[in-house]
Amino acid sequence: MFNLILFGPPGSGKGTQSEKLISRYGLKHLSTGDLLRHEITRNTPLGQEAKSFMDKGSLVPDEVVISMIGSALDENQDAKGFLFDGFPRTSTQAEALDKLLELKKTPIAVMLALDVSEDELLKRLLIRGETSGRSDDTNEQVIRARIKEYHDKTLVVADYYRKFRKVVMVNGEGSVDNIFQRLCIEIDSRR
Repeated sequence: MFNLILFGPPGSGKGTQSEKLISRYGLKHLSTGDLLRHEITRNTPLGQEAKSFMDKGSLVPDEVVISMIGSALDENQDAKGFLFDGFPRTSTQAEALDKLLELKKTPIAVMLALDVSEDELLKRLLIRGETSGRSDDTNEQVIRARIKEYHDKTLVVADYYRKFRKVVMVNGEGSVDNIFQRLCIEIDSRR
């Protein structure tokens, strides 16, 4: 099983590249938002627990999210691997994920981090905002705040995986196909 984390700031192309990687390598996409919705829709005990936090406007605790990831791994034991999207966002979450994957004997193989300049991120998000309907993609100040939040709070996850030599910075600028080829080279060299 081949597990990877696709990582990068808002506008770096994670969503676009995730779809292409999933299609090429037959990976199972694990998005924590999708997992939460799936468990809530199925009215599982984990879903009920998550919903109780969400109904109060609270973040779902890491333990609940990790349990949902564990359930998804158990339900997809025949998967070729998993692409983690939007998780982990903190070093605590990364440690918890690694412990879970160690128990399942299927560690993270690599974190591919898309490296994109702030000017390029800003340009991409403003263009996306013209068609996405997302208000947070139309305001330059809001976009800059989101990028700063990523650098201040989320980038520590890359520092965590660097300790294990699992982080590969990938140039995330250029055409979608060129970026995809760069990602594939990194994946192919580790499979």
